[in-house]
Amino acid sequence: MEYNLADLFESVVDVVPGREALVYADHPGTGAERRLTYAELDAAANRVGHHLLDSGIRPGEHLGLHLYNGVEYLQTVLGCLKARIVPVNVNYRYVEEELVYLYRDADLVALVFDAEFTDRVAAARPRAEKLRHLIRVGAPAPGAADVPCVEFAQVEAAGSPERGFPARSADDQFIIYTGGTTGMPKGVMWRQEDLFFAGLGGGAPTGEPVKKPEELAERVAAGGAGITFFPTPPLMHGTSTLTAFIGFNFGQRVVIHRKFVPEEVLRTVEKEKVSSISLVGDAMLRPLIDALSGPLRHIDRSSLFSVSSSGAIMSDTVRRQFRELVPNAMLLNNFGSSESGFNGTATEDSGPERGFRVRVNARTQVVDPGTYAPVAPGEVGRIAQCGHVPLGYYNDPVKTAATFFVRDGERWVLLGDMATVDEEGVVTVLGRGSQCINTGGEKDGSPRYLEHGRRTVGIRKALTEVDRVVKCGQRCHLGEDRGCERLQTRDGAVAGRRRHLCSLVG
Repeated sequence: MEYNLADLFESVVDVVPGREALVYADHPGTGAERRLTYAELDAAANRVGHHLLDSGIRPGEHLGLHLYNGVEYLQTVLGCLKARIVPVNVNYRYVEEELVYLYRDADLVALVFDAEFTDRVAAARPRAEKLRHLIRVGAPAPGAADVPCVEFAQVEAAGSPERGFPARSADDQFIIYTGGTTGMPKGVMWRQEDLFFAGLGGGAPTGEPVKKPEELAERVAAGGAGITFFPTPPLMHGTSTLTAFIGFNFGQRVVIHRKFVPEEVLRTVEKEKVSSISLVGDAMLRPLIDALSGPLRHIDRSSLFSVSSSGAIMSDTVRRQFRELVPNAMLLNNFGSSESGFNGTATEDSGPERGFRVRVNARTQVVDPGTYAPVAPGEVGRIAQCGHVPLGYYNDPVKTAATFFVRDGERWVLLGDMATVDEEGVVTVLGRGSQCINTGGEKDGSPRYLEHGRRTVGIRKALTEVDRVVKCGQRCHLGEDRGCERLQTRDGAVAGRRRHLCSLVG
């Protein structure tokens, strides 16, 4: 057995087959639920993996996931991993030109897409020459474009629920596409072993990593159930998908909603006794505070012991407000990226007012970007990480050469974040050298808008400010993307900023 994500998942299934693995609630929507045990999720993923192989998709080829959150998303990712097909996340807010670029840059040969995106897929598909197999989830709206595809229900009905896949490797790949607002999106190529340790904490993000692959299932078998993980941002961002896999590696339960609706999130916390929520900064924490301070003030949140944010900072003020309402919950500002996985957790006094100060792991340093040598305390450099790092950027040897380097025989990745380090090794993140902020997996080219949202009157007012320079046939509201594909602006980048700000809340 190797450090292959599918092998590791199957080893967990084998020791806790009857334990509940995944709970999906259709919010906003019908509220309908789906519940799968580890054995049921394993069989569902097997069906997808066998269908893909039977349809001529070969190991090593790339499949795009153009989906909202749902069972089908994680089922397809697992199915790809089982069949040694490389999963690729697709930002569902992308419109035709962006989709054409990503479909072609990623060399997608297969695509699983939500029926709501049928018209966008139909528009982009003719220019994605390698795309030959499409699977649609759900029924398209009346009058939607005709797209030759297989319905996901057919995949589930025809695929074998058994395993029976060829042997897999720790070298099998997993690709995570960045947001790319300051440039084009880039596909970060990870060996699965490296992603397991850098992004999934080696099976124990807050403890000691496993020393052999078999140890993961041994730990699960020796432990018990009782922890529920709830990644609330879109799974199309690497952080949310990795959070789900952390839950699976613990043999615990993962809960997901189709989209972020704060009131429904809190009702699910009460109903499912959620232990840990992951989100994206104040933009998602503020609405939870509003609901807890108003109509849902009496909801039971006693099970919640951890709220973590990646991609944006939870500010001092908002954290203080949340602690008054949920005093037993830890609030963690995590720091990482698509290129590095997890780098560290912010100090308690971090925030927009004092700066983003991070206690980094042993693999992370601040280096001189010219010499790659560690900087002296107080000097400005760029954050870099060694050890388990990606292979590079897919289809971009120039950017790969500029971002990855070797020092003393060890590979490093040079991140875009400028920073200083103090005498105690605490890193203060100053911002991105490209004047770009990571907003939950997407890059926003205008810090002014996001800082305005964080420090002044919130993301809603920031969106209102962007609207003053956006001409849109149908106004796009927070949490919705209707009309975004028709944005006409004096500066095309402004439309992108608005879409990425909307993306914070899914």
